[in-house]
Amino acid sequence: MSLYEYIAAAPKVELHVHLEGSIQPSTLLMLAERHRVDLPADTEEGLRNWYRFRDFHHFIEVYVGITRCLRTVEDFELIVYEFGADMARQNIRYAEVTFSPSTHLWINGVDQDVWFAGLTEGRRRVKESFGGEINWVFDVVRNDHPEVARFDYTTNVAIEGVNDGVVALGLGGLETGYPPAPFAPWFDRARAAGLHSAPHAGEHLGPESIWDAMKYLGAERIGHGVRAIEDPSLVSYLAEHRIPLEVSPSSNICLGIYPDVASHPLKRLHESGVVVTVNSDDPPLFNTTLTDELALLVDPCGFSRETIDEILLNGVRFSFLPEDRKRRMEADFLEEMRLPRDKTVC
Repeated sequence: MSLYEYIAAAPKVELHVHLEGSIQPSTLLMLAERHRVDLPADTEEGLRNWYRFRDFHHFIEVYVGITRCLRTVEDFELIVYEFGADMARQNIRYAEVTFSPSTHLWINGVDQDVWFAGLTEGRRRVKESFGGEINWVFDVVRNDHPEVARFDYTTNVAIEGVNDGVVALGLGGLETGYPPAPFAPWFDRARAAGLHSAPHAGEHLGPESIWDAMKYLGAERIGHGVRAIEDPSLVSYLAEHRIPLEVSPSSNICLGIYPDVASHPLKRLHESGVVVTVNSDDPPLFNTTLTDELALLVDPCGFSRETIDEILLNGVRFSFLPEDRKRRMEADFLEEMRLPRDKTVC
């Protein structure tokens, strides 16, 4: 068994993936037809071309187009169920999936009673049909600033969902021009209610964004965070305090953060002692899967089987599951990982 085959077969966890950004073109076409929404293309190939990243503003345009096609409980249930089916195909056992509540209310007029019912039923069906487990990171969209009502809304519904799979408050959207500090009141409220803090930082902006996410938002994990590599003191801090980065290499390359895979700092960050997890972010928008992203650990990173196992297990260890659940899941993963070890080519 090659390392690529091993990665494909191994049990996995994903910590940084957006539900809306995971909808395949075929599903979007069906939803658009269902609701008579005009999209820039009316074929799967045409939508794949539309999905293809041009710049961040085009990326937002795609997200808005996707959002306009989601209107009913059944729509949200469908996209969660299809996400879970893809988890099963890749042997992803658990995922913490980012969802942006405010975009559905403000863009489409779809309120919590609709989208949350769909998320909940989809999540239940994924567990029943595939055995996979999904929890939610509800995402504050930073470029909604200064629309305070939108931040209140996302924080409120996240807190209300604490007992129904919501584990964290996130911070996404346009990083440039929207530093972390102004969002501290909402993260303070969320954390006081028992939610974790998982903001995006250090993607389009440099190390200061990561420092501020930790200082003002109490960040326990950093979405992306790859530009930490530009500040040796930050790299040391992240390594010492075991604050993990949710790294998505193809996303970083498509968004122009790095020109190619060879330039990406994943390997340097890991070798500096920083905890890294590997993730797909918005898979069809970046023409990738979690398995594809993990394959980069073989080439170009050149990591050994042992290092690959470590990074796979980081997904379990630094999830927001309760500690007893993490211990059981890690034990299960280790048992499965031992089985094909003698056949793996390292």
